[in-house]
Amino acid sequence: DMVVVLDDFTDPKASYEEAKKSVERTILWARRSKDEFDRICKLNEVKEDGRPLILGVVQGGYFQDLRKYCAEELVKIGFDGFGYGGWPMTQDNVFDIESAKTIADNTPKGYLLYGLGVGKPEDIVALTKLGFNIFDCVLPTRDARHGRAYVFDGEGYEYHFESLKKGKNMSDDSVLSENCDCMTCKRYTKSYLAHLFKVGDPTAGRLITIHNLRFYSMLMEKLRINA
Repeated sequence: DMVVVLDDFTDPKASYEEAKKSVERTILWARRSKDEFDRICKLNEVKEDGRPLILGVVQGGYFQDLRKYCAEELVKIGFDGFGYGGWPMTQDNVFDIESAKTIADNTPKGYLLYGLGVGKPEDIVALTKLGFNIFDCVLPTRDARHGRAYVFDGEGYEYHFESLKKGKNMSDDSVLSENCDCMTCKRYTKSYLAHLFKVGDPTAGRLITIHNLRFYSMLMEKLRINA
């Protein structure tokens, strides 16, 4: 359905010249990848409406002129969309929304925008408002393994973490969320989940993973409704 070309990750600590080399290498690899993609499609007689989408990746670190240049050059090559490349956090450890905006502002109408590695709910919401369509991240499963469950606070996007490793949950017979329809919330209480974590049963991580993934699917449903 979709392929993403090889790119050269711009180190967040890179100097301007180092970032520029990363961008040039990314563009070079993107051009070679697109040529090979077209060759394979032609060889296998894949029609235009039957081929997978192919995305380039915008690099450039925190240098917005390099981000803009990279996006413009990738557009010339002829991709179906862009991936937000590089480290998505600033040096102050907050989400780099400026680079995301630069990518969105230099995107042709109808392009697919991919938030590579973007997974915090609030960051997904922010990028969706800029026109990004798809995301991927390890957070829902990694947090689950550490006993952290995502729970909506209401009808909007606000949420909090419920830590199943805290002692208070050992005697709490309520479910994680009354507004969630996942198997975990329908069948198990916080006290049971906390017990599983306490005794080291790997089922605990699996059950919280089920819940967290449902939280994310509900988040995307909300975003579609409000689009």
